[in-house]
Amino acid sequence: MAPLPGFHLRLLLLLLLLLVLLLLPPGPAAGLQALGEAAEMAAGLRAGLPELELVLTGLEPPELEPPELEPECRRLLAAFAEGSAALSGCLARRARPVRLCQACRGQYRSLLGRYRDIARALGNSSESHNCAKSILTSDRLQIVVTLSEFFNETWETANCANCLKNNSEGLSNSTVEFLDLFNKSLTCFEHNLQGQAIDVSPNNYTEVCKNCNGTYKMLNDLYNNLQKLNRHGSESGHSAHLCIDVEDAMNITRKLWSRTFNCSVPCSDTVPVIAVSSFILFLPVVFYLSSFLHSKQKKRILILPKRIQSNASLVNIQEKYS
Repeated sequence: MAPLPGFHLRLLLLLLLLLVLLLLPPGPAAGLQALGEAAEMAAGLRAGLPELELVLTGLEPPELEPPELEPECRRLLAAFAEGSAALSGCLARRARPVRLCQACRGQYRSLLGRYRDIARALGNSSESHNCAKSILTSDRLQIVVTLSEFFNETWETANCANCLKNNSEGLSNSTVEFLDLFNKSLTCFEHNLQGQAIDVSPNNYTEVCKNCNGTYKMLNDLYNNLQKLNRHGSESGHSAHLCIDVEDAMNITRKLWSRTFNCSVPCSDTVPVIAVSSFILFLPVVFYLSSFLHSKQKKRILILPKRIQSNASLVNIQEKYS
């Protein structure tokens, strides 16, 4: 059935009123009473007009909407959403080469603060509107908690705390020193590669290997020292790995030095290692040679019995006087 507009409903009420007036019995008193009843009927119909209109138009009454967040809670949720988007974008842009700890520490600290603002009221029943319960624990998915755990796990897996100061306000002194040597090494590589054709043969990068050997050796030694210090720190509960920024920078430098330029750093322990290895290899030869020289083959001495010796002496005497 086609819906009836409001004009048609009013026309229907007017027709009902006229019908009541036509059916009025004669007499003024009866007419006034009937007219009052008609007025009451019209008023009742007018009061029930919205429901009647909904029924006639075939529409259902509107359902109750769920309660919305309070303005303060909406502000906190919007701030967390903006912080999550900013940190996600920073992590994606700094994925290669890896510069997460250097470039995204500000966004990470900001997101931590915004999450603390939301969770601060958790369990505080004195507040009339608890944003923590509404945002963090009101549903099974708990998307805000899930996002916060993801960012925390990513930051801990990258070991960014090993690159930063205790309050995470800036890079540590050792990290700044390492990155400075890393930039100097790359600058040295680029400077000595000018005018050279890229070829992986061992003889084409002698200038790079010769001129950048000192800078690369300093960078490599510093990285090894940082690893040793970090291993000692891992015994007290810290991670045994350096932060991902430092590890990725060193991996890039070593690949360029060894694979692209085919350079090598002479080890300072080469001579002692060769000497000890040679001594161990020649030990069996020396042992067998000395055994051969100092061992003598003893001749077997025939010891004759006494009777045979006496008979032999008699024979010799007889032969002498014969």
